[in-house]
Amino acid sequence: MFTLPKILKTRVKVSPKFQIVIPKAIREQMKLEPGQELFMYLYEGKLHVDIIRPITELQGIAKGIDWKKDYRDRNDRF
Repeated sequence: MFTLPKILKTRVKVSPKFQIVIPKAIREQMKLEPGQELFMYLYEGKLHVDIIRPITELQGIAKGIDWKKDYRDRNDRF
């Protein structure tokens, strides 16, 4: 059976300087540290915040994938 992931949600207020505080439960879940940079973007009218991760975290993510020779260098492409 499919279960929905746990969603942390809360209300925050925008300060007069347009600042917000990330609630403690969300900071802990995201494992945020003071001074850490975040990536913030607007998509379909919703504000999203992501952690900027180093490229080294991608090392080994394709390990064990069974690549077939016909996936690459196909002759039917121009």
